[in-house]
Amino acid sequence: MIVAERKPMDEIFQMLAGCKKVLVLGCGGCVTVCLTGGERQAEMLASQLNLAAKAKGEAMQVDFDSITRQCEKEFFDNLSEAPADYDAVLSIACGAGVGYMSEQFPKVTVLPGMNTTHLAANVALGIWEEYCRGCGDCMLAWTGGVCPIAKCSKSLVNGTCGGTDKGKCEVNPEMNCGWLMIYERLKELDRLDEYRTMRPLRDHRTDRGNGVRRLVLAEMTEEEAGDE
Repeated sequence: MIVAERKPMDEIFQMLAGCKKVLVLGCGGCVTVCLTGGERQAEMLASQLNLAAKAKGEAMQVDFDSITRQCEKEFFDNLSEAPADYDAVLSIACGAGVGYMSEQFPKVTVLPGMNTTHLAANVALGIWEEYCRGCGDCMLAWTGGVCPIAKCSKSLVNGTCGGTDKGKCEVNPEMNCGWLMIYERLKELDRLDEYRTMRPLRDHRTDRGNGVRRLVLAEMTEEEAGDE
């Protein structure tokens, strides 16, 4: 799931400077699951902004709404209020939602109320930990299911850097060494030969520097074209 955290209130107020009417828009997708950007959080943020604006003596009306997903056009019809009726829409979806909303409503100022941080799994109550960085070239088949891009602070692909200290990362002593985790997992699976195999350097074009990444399902686009 995509994890996002709410921006500091001071930063949000700076973005909303001069706005008289604001819509805080939640998303029912990933940010609802990680309890940071759903309908309840949209209501709470709208209330906080209204109270803060009143305390500052500013005339700002803040409403809230939430839709199933901000990254899919079909759900925009569920908006209770028209975005064009507001000076700004403060989206508390991930960055994809903010970008797509901005594209679909080009005359509306859509602002990010969140910082999108990582792709995660819910490892314990209230804890979402990064497991994938979306690099576009998955290596989990030969690392025992442990991602070297996400779990190694240097994103190395051919073993540890040598700075490991008692199983911890030299960059962040609170972080387990990703390559030690890979070694132990492969040893448990009796697949250490894969650890010793040199891998080619990463092709960063699947990650950065090769334009906007896109998934196209040909069978669906062909079916849609045939229906027209």
